[in-house]
Amino acid sequence: MSSSTTSAAEPSPAKPKRRGVPFWAQTFIGLAVGIILGFAARQWDVGWLTTTLTTVGTIFVQLLKVVVVPLVLTAIIVSIANLRQVANAAKLAVQTLIWFAITSAIAVVIGIAIGLLTNPGANATLDTAAGKAPSSTGSWLDFLKSIVPGNVFGLEVSSKAAASGSAIQVTSSLSFNVLQLVVIGIFIGAAALAVGPKAEPVLKFSEGVLEIFSKLTWWVIRLAPIGTAALIGKAVASYGWDLLAPLGIFTLDIYLGCAIVLFVVYPLLAKLHGLNPIKFFAGAWPAIQFGFVSRSSVGTLPLTQRVTTRNLGVAEEYASFAVPIGATTKMDGCAAIYPAIAAITIAQLYGIPLGIQQYLLIALVSVIGSAATAGLTGSVVMLSLTLSTLGLPLEGVGLLLAIDPIIDMMRTATNVAGQALVPTIVAKRNGLLDQKVYDASTFGNAEERLDTPENDREKVAA
Repeated sequence: MSSSTTSAAEPSPAKPKRRGVPFWAQTFIGLAVGIILGFAARQWDVGWLTTTLTTVGTIFVQLLKVVVVPLVLTAIIVSIANLRQVANAAKLAVQTLIWFAITSAIAVVIGIAIGLLTNPGANATLDTAAGKAPSSTGSWLDFLKSIVPGNVFGLEVSSKAAASGSAIQVTSSLSFNVLQLVVIGIFIGAAALAVGPKAEPVLKFSEGVLEIFSKLTWWVIRLAPIGTAALIGKAVASYGWDLLAPLGIFTLDIYLGCAIVLFVVYPLLAKLHGLNPIKFFAGAWPAIQFGFVSRSSVGTLPLTQRVTTRNLGVAEEYASFAVPIGATTKMDGCAAIYPAIAAITIAQLYGIPLGIQQYLLIALVSVIGSAATAGLTGSVVMLSLTLSTLGLPLEGVGLLLAIDPIIDMMRTATNVAGQALVPTIVAKRNGLLDQKVYDASTFGNAEERLDTPENDREKVAA
């Protein structure tokens, strides 16, 4: 009797936690499924399958864009307010921008070196007469104007008129400018600091909105395996080797340049700062692979910020400022490697020689004008900005657009890795890195830690 009572009082042994399929494995499964579906759609010309993949992929990207606007705005406001709790906030901001410039300079030098060694334009089989100038081009004045917000939400409304019989129909589209959102957030946060205690309700409200949209964003990111299958499937179904072949060397150059930066330069910089490169990739890998399949640094921003704090151990007060800034200005793939190799390719296609002055201009544009990639409409604008600065024909942009989705995957993965690495390096240099959290990163547990509530970080580290 007593023995049964005693055993009944004893706590039952804890059941082992069921381990599901890791998030990274789910994403790679989606990648494999997407390749198979895309190949089937292209091989047997299955139109409905291509349409389905395109639709699902578009919806997934749209979901990310919907949550990004309030997320970025409130994250910047809250981070600016929280910087008052961080010593030497101005010093941190300056160091962050300096390291953005240093890594961009390294990346553009690698891009120029690869372009000069491989001569991608001389080996391309393209008719330059088929080139068309892009409808949207970039200039330094456009970049400066893009920084100034048109309204408090950083929204852009464009109208398009089309004749339909005797009537004229006007359609409007709504988009947002991420760089303007960052500028708005910085000024609102700075103003809240200047106002003082009276601004506390606004800051509390921003913190609540940030928490809500962070949770919504994570729900969307959990759909990544499905989104991955759709986006990769659409790319395979729409773009085959017949489009890549004429620019095969150029495509390989972009992947090679990004791979050198991603797997050589970044690990070396981490090592020089006493950080284990394997631990960095283990912690940042969910964001890197998501950037690869989504082709959007801004869409990956919530996940990049999450891995930077929870997997890499960067103080949240600093990361919530540095990562959004990086998502708009830190583009080693799109704004350094790509325009360098593309400019050399276009110059060779049109038989225009480049001298040392032009190569220095490429480097200068890449380092200073990186923000134009997010401030306007992407890598095409950055390339047109580079070409116009060098005096090269803008029609060359049209020759490269056909394969842009294929090379954009590797470019974006490189962007995202740099956006996580620089805050980690700066945090390490300023004592804002939780070394225990960083060292705990492995490819087996990084995804689990992304689900851990922020106030449980100490338990994770232990």
